[in-house]
Amino acid sequence: MNPAVTAVVADPAAPFGWARREVAAPEPAPSQALVAVRHVSLNHGDRRYATLVPAGTVLGWDATGTVVRAAADGSGPAAGSEVLAFGAGAWSQLAAFAVEDIAPLPAGADPAAHAALPLAGFTALRALRGAGSLLGRRVLVTGASGGVGRFAVQLAALGGAEVIASVGAAARGAGLERLGASAVAVGLDGVDGPLDVVLDTVGGPLLAGAYALLAPGGSLLSVGWSSGEPATLEPYATFGDDRAIRSFADARAVGGDLALLARLAASGRLSIEVGWRGSWEQLDEAAAALAAREIAGKAVLDVDPLPGGGAYAGTGAGAGAGAGASAGAGAGSTGAAR
Repeated sequence: MNPAVTAVVADPAAPFGWARREVAAPEPAPSQALVAVRHVSLNHGDRRYATLVPAGTVLGWDATGTVVRAAADGSGPAAGSEVLAFGAGAWSQLAAFAVEDIAPLPAGADPAAHAALPLAGFTALRALRGAGSLLGRRVLVTGASGGVGRFAVQLAALGGAEVIASVGAAARGAGLERLGASAVAVGLDGVDGPLDVVLDTVGGPLLAGAYALLAPGGSLLSVGWSSGEPATLEPYATFGDDRAIRSFADARAVGGDLALLARLAASGRLSIEVGWRGSWEQLDEAAAALAAREIAGKAVLDVDPLPGGGAYAGTGAGAGAGAGASAGAGAGSTGAAR
């Protein structure tokens, strides 16, 4: 029987729909590596996801940690490698990740900050990549102060775009020009068309308003819906020049893109913006702050290390859970990588 580990699981009776419980350690498939997780991050959709899965399902998607058992098929990183990873069930002291969804952590990188990178980072990267060349194009990023938004502003600017960052309140725009925004707007105030690309994380009326500003041939990339509000288009809004609204659900085989994003961060061209950090015992506090739009960027949680330094039966000697992990995390501290 696999040893028990602590994990955050779906619990409909809990205030936020999740709770920390003891569960059996996962048994990885042949193409999965077993990772001792030390840091995880929180995404806007995590709380909703907890309501869609059976009680007891291990939650979470983003993690950094140390491989304690390499994939049985011989692929992927060796035991002892520090990695960033994406996959269901990340909020656990031990998690199994497909090797195609794992990337090596660059030497000297902050593992806590890099836990904020996976889902938000590859969402921004893949959505913008799907829009084609950005050189000289006008790109609007809505919800620009959030995790996906901050990555999107930077990546669009790196691609040569004129980037307009839209936020929900003036104070939320702090730092976005430093990240590459040419202009910062509250909602769509002062935003003029035509826009070539809109990367929308908000949905609702803002999506409808941004769609109306698209240039002929332009596209709106809907990658999130943090407003929770419906979007209503005006009659005949879709009549006329070709303008597209595109959905996004590309979360397969992300390891290569995670490695690319980590290299950009290591070179100083991509900043990983962490606006909140604390113990995973403070998950409810972090979720409340995220829902209240009190966090600029991402929230990162430190996972309690496994007893005995993270050794796992059958993985060989020296498989530790905490190599390179940062200590002394406090709620509200920042950890942006440069």
